[in-house]
Amino acid sequence: MCIDLSHYRKNYSNNCLLENKIPKNPMKLFHHWFQLEKNLCGKDEEINVMSISTVGKDGGPEGRIVLLKEYSDNGFIFYTNYFSSKGRSIYLFPKVFLLFYWKNTERQVLVKGLARKIHKEKSDKYFYKRPKENQIGCWASLQSTIISSREYLLKQYNKWSFFFKKNKKMIERPFYWGGYIVKPYQIEFWQGQPYRLHDRIVYFLEEKWIIKRLSP
Repeated sequence: MCIDLSHYRKNYSNNCLLENKIPKNPMKLFHHWFQLEKNLCGKDEEINVMSISTVGKDGGPEGRIVLLKEYSDNGFIFYTNYFSSKGRSIYLFPKVFLLFYWKNTERQVLVKGLARKIHKEKSDKYFYKRPKENQIGCWASLQSTIISSREYLLKQYNKWSFFFKKNKKMIERPFYWGGYIVKPYQIEFWQGQPYRLHDRIVYFLEEKWIIKRLSP
């Protein structure tokens, strides 16, 4: 099979990215871009979607889509099963790569950073904000392990649902589930431009943030 996709083509033309109009702190620019995209999206769109790439035990790259749940000057926070494939990869190789793509503003943000677990109390606080069904799902699914069928997964969910209902217990956060914060040391802001002459501005963290422009 060979499917020709060469006719898929778009000329970017929404915005530009100039050094004299950006803040010295990249997280301020991230926040500005995030809010602009948010204002252009429908209420059901998840603009906090990001891909995270890690290095697996075999030395090969791994990637998946997760949801950004918080950001600040300290970094980017997401939640997952610590025993999942990405959790095991982060344990071995804590350097990770995040990618955001926002189609409405024709922008990408590319982040290199170090991932570490957040405090248990913060993971607890977020866990108890989640819908009850999602809380039970954390107990039902041992993420990334091999299972026999979807029916097995649903049985596990029903088992834990019955357990918490029968015992009238608050659904506790499993010890193997919680948050990571990715502390960035490099952030690239990519702005689509006509004729593929895209703007690429990179912040490098040394003693302070250093700003450079890259050729597209």
